[in-house]
Amino acid sequence: MRLAAPIKALVQRFAFLLLLAAGIGLILLGRIDRPAVERVRAVVVDVFEPVLTAVSQPVAFVSHVVGAIDDLIFAHEENVRLRAENARLLQWQDVARRLEQDNASLRRLLSAGPDLGHSFVTGRVIADGGGLFVRTALINIGTRDGVRKGQAVIGEGGYAGRVADLGQRAARILLLTDMNSRLPVMLQEGGHRAVLSGDNSPQPKLEYLPAGARPLVGQTVVTSGDGGQFPAGIPVGEIVQVGDGGIRVRPFVDLGRMDFLRVVQFEETRLDGEEYARDPARSPARRP
Repeated sequence: MRLAAPIKALVQRFAFLLLLAAGIGLILLGRIDRPAVERVRAVVVDVFEPVLTAVSQPVAFVSHVVGAIDDLIFAHEENVRLRAENARLLQWQDVARRLEQDNASLRRLLSAGPDLGHSFVTGRVIADGGGLFVRTALINIGTRDGVRKGQAVIGEGGYAGRVADLGQRAARILLLTDMNSRLPVMLQEGGHRAVLSGDNSPQPKLEYLPAGARPLVGQTVVTSGDGGQFPAGIPVGEIVQVGDGGIRVRPFVDLGRMDFLRVVQFEETRLDGEEYARDPARSPARRP
């Protein structure tokens, strides 16, 4: 131990000079006897080849593992991105389908009934108040859109009801099947006046027909315009029953599947009591 310490200190002090001398010696040896140097180099390579091979295998394995982890991370990130993109596409697909359905409903609504020559406001049905004792619907238009109480409401096919209650942004529609609904109508074939009375059943009753009227199954019922509240000629339904149980009318509008409704902007022609007194001939009851 006493001899090793001085030798170690001496080697550390002259290590750079020793390495420099060894390098110069190897250069000179390669210049003098190149075949010998190459043989020594080949021997060294053969000796250290198994060691280098053994050392390189863990390095290659670690590199492969790191590459696989990078691929997994990239695949996970790509999967997350694709899932988000797929969710956005599905959302837009749902929007497109809803718009397509709304467009089809509006087209059917615009083609419902004759051209009455009146302006109208279209609203979406936002609630159905149907129950055992009431047949109503709620739409998302009100007084700010020009809707007034009592105006006629048209669905896909014809008359659906009238505006019963009104707010600034919404209106409640009393459907023609409600027990409180009374609609002046007439038979399109023959022009006989009557009243269509709802009784909370799917098919309202046709009442107060003149004695000479002969209603038949399949005849069309339209609004008569009596009373001046509704325009005349709006399709209502067709007669499906004539007999002891009364005359029943099936509405053209499918009241259980309403998406949009039109409120007809019709100016009432009803006269007040003073005008009736001054001119009884103009009373709605006396109109032909």
